Amino acid sequence: MTDNDLKNFLILRILDKPITEDELETAGEQSGAVLQALRDEGVGIRWVESEVLTDGDERITGTFCHYRAEDEEAIQEHAERAGLPATRVDRRGQPLEGE
Repeated sequence: MTDNDLKNFLILRILDKPITEDELETAGEQSGAVLQALRDEGVGIRWVESEVLTDGDERITGTFCHYRAEDEEAIQEHAERAGLPATRVDRRGQPLEGE
């Protein structure tokens, strides 16, 4: 499977409780390990970028992630194995132009 075969997905991950920067780093490492394992198994999935969501006290409350994957099932499998929520998964539309 080539990168051209992958579709763009946006994933909203809302956490049950806020986490620290260290916990976010650990979650990122686990996510990366699961991504590699899935690719080793032949699943088409790639992480593109993530935005971190914080509350008024700068505590991390979730992330908004952009992935490229063969299908939504690959996204859900990654979330389950990595122990991450996938609160909402949608296909990515065309970005809007800003100022």
